[in-house]
Amino acid sequence: MNTMQAVVLNTFGAPLSDQRIARPVAAAGQVLVRVIASGVNPLDTKIAAGKADHAQVRLPAVLGIDIAGIVDSVGDDVQGFAPGDRVFGMTGGIGDVQGSLAQYAAVDARLLAHMPPKLAMREAAALPLIFITAWEGLVDRARIGEGMKVLVHGGAGGVGHMAVQLAAARGAQVYATGSAGQRQAIENMGATFIDYQTTSVEQYVQQHTGGEGFDVVYDTVGGATLDASFRAARQYGGHVVSCLGWGTHALAPLSFRAATYSGVFTLLPLLSGKGRAHHGAIMKEAAALVAEGKLKVALDAGVYTLDAASVSAAHTALLDGTARGKVVVQVAGD
Repeated sequence: MNTMQAVVLNTFGAPLSDQRIARPVAAAGQVLVRVIASGVNPLDTKIAAGKADHAQVRLPAVLGIDIAGIVDSVGDDVQGFAPGDRVFGMTGGIGDVQGSLAQYAAVDARLLAHMPPKLAMREAAALPLIFITAWEGLVDRARIGEGMKVLVHGGAGGVGHMAVQLAAARGAQVYATGSAGQRQAIENMGATFIDYQTTSVEQYVQQHTGGEGFDVVYDTVGGATLDASFRAARQYGGHVVSCLGWGTHALAPLSFRAATYSGVFTLLPLLSGKGRAHHGAIMKEAAALVAEGKLKVALDAGVYTLDAASVSAAHTALLDGTARGKVVVQVAGD
């Protein structure tokens, strides 16, 4: 069959549409993946609403940044993948690259990794964007290591709960902010809980670092939380990382502590075509941590399928806050 079912965004801010579109073919360097599950991220809802210019989406578009599925065929110049392989990655849904809300996707093989046997497709589809974002911040930018004191803002969120587990797996002493209702989840991941609603920056910096500050602070919230991060970094050499550093911020508190800052923009390899192999390598690291029992994604229990109404309901669950964990669309049976 030369066509396939997909959920398509034709107009920003308008309802999604069920459509049959041309089934892609794996070109040189690509793998054709039969999509089993598609991860849903807050960015998908912003794209659909026309509030994500930085994603550079061209309409009509098939959204879905994260993918988990089975290799159907392999294009020329591809090594390491074969039909039947179970794979996952952050592979499309931005720019002019088709996303995973379709029965098939032709994917740049450099973006993919093999799934560990114990990982379910739904879990695999929930991991890529949030794990890559955590890795780029903590490992690529901040170079975290054994014994470092790492503070994660928003430790129970999507990127946050990846960052907490990743920091713990690399031997750091991990602290994470959250609300009182998130305490158990944060502590279960091995982090020391900090209630940001009842504890000031100065109080928790004093309590947990003797007033010196944290070696690494990862802001996954943005806005005022990034400003707070500048005051929480260690004097002389502390490092702040943010995946939402898009506002206007005063750097004086950071400068006065002789600390540094890095931004994370996880979409860049998909948009620019540069650095894609590194994303595939990061996904291999995720697979290894899952296999070692050091990484687990929190999944929402909602069941969503490949039709426009169901995908819209998945977006609504994120927007209204009813989702409890990562939302995934089940595209097909495994």
